[in-house]
Amino acid sequence: MFITKKIAAPLALAAATTCLSSIAVLADDAPEAIAAAVDAAFQPLLEEHDVPGLAVGVTIGGQHYFFNYGLAAKDTKAPVSENTLFELGSVSKTFTATLGASAVVIGGMSLADHPSKYMPELEGKGVDKATLLNLATYTAGGLPLQFPDAPGMEAYFQQWTPDAAPGEQRRYSNPSIGLFGYLGARALDGDFTDLMEKAIIPGLGLTSTYMRVPEEAMDNYAWGYNRDGKPTRVNPGWLAAEAYGVKSSTADMLRFIDANIAPETLEPELRQAVEGTHIGYFRVGEMVQGLGWEQYPFPVSLERLLAGNAATMAMEPNPATELTPPVSPTEPTLYNKTGSTNGFGAYVAFVPEEKIGVVMLANKNFPIPARITATHAVLEALAGEWAKRAE
Repeated sequence: MFITKKIAAPLALAAATTCLSSIAVLADDAPEAIAAAVDAAFQPLLEEHDVPGLAVGVTIGGQHYFFNYGLAAKDTKAPVSENTLFELGSVSKTFTATLGASAVVIGGMSLADHPSKYMPELEGKGVDKATLLNLATYTAGGLPLQFPDAPGMEAYFQQWTPDAAPGEQRRYSNPSIGLFGYLGARALDGDFTDLMEKAIIPGLGLTSTYMRVPEEAMDNYAWGYNRDGKPTRVNPGWLAAEAYGVKSSTADMLRFIDANIAPETLEPELRQAVEGTHIGYFRVGEMVQGLGWEQYPFPVSLERLLAGNAATMAMEPNPATELTPPVSPTEPTLYNKTGSTNGFGAYVAFVPEEKIGVVMLANKNFPIPARITATHAVLEALAGEWAKRAE
């Protein structure tokens, strides 16, 4: 399959030289306080929300701990493990942001560019009033959460009419960041999925993360379960790969978190791209929107974290204030992202300055507030443990 030389050379080198693979991975000897916090926060969720399987990964100072609960598939009774593949849903957007940031570093793309520079058929259309930054931060002017019925992806963007000026409001949108990823791949003269599979994912040192799960990995691919308890997996749609198409394990997601905690372990081009996803561009209520990741000062209260991840933030337009200049965090900052498909639920949160992070993957889309509450409790325990180690 084709992949552009423009990005393949530097990022393929990163895959060969990254030191992430040297980080010790521990499974059964977590400190008592961490193990107790994870069990108390997450184990009850299986019964409370009828979740078949749940995998939790914790990183602290580069050490990894795994906590696995329940089943990856009801029919086979296969247990969840740190190698079980789950659909990440919108956590995939953080990978899309990394590819887009790579296009800025390597491909000469600017976040100030307009879509028609890479998709001429959009010239003069409503969406072309927005910049690529607006697309990446859901501030293009009212693109909806999902694609409505339309004859095609290009036709939809050609006929779409904004209901707000670019930058005035944040309206969480798969078409918005999906188009950003699509155009980023065009800027790199490549196909989005190919670039992800052959450059971004291996460049990050990931070995069990996929856009398209290969046959040899299908036994590790969990079944998701819908509200009726029926097995399901994600259905393809327009820009699905860009918006919600990644599948991964807790083992790999901790490597991804570590790459974000310590991007200096990556090759220079990919390091710049990852660091680019940590810049804040818009303030929306109590949250700062970056590329893919959403940011909060740390420590952060549970109430503030719940508000920033509330249904109103995902389902309704919210006033946005552009940060001029954009903000590179100088104080401890929590980065997070939720994700869901019809049969899966995910949540990732980490604090680089504290060298801590948590990933939670489940094969049921259960309520986001429950995910946030459990993860917040574990992050507090991790912060306490890290403070003790630093003494």
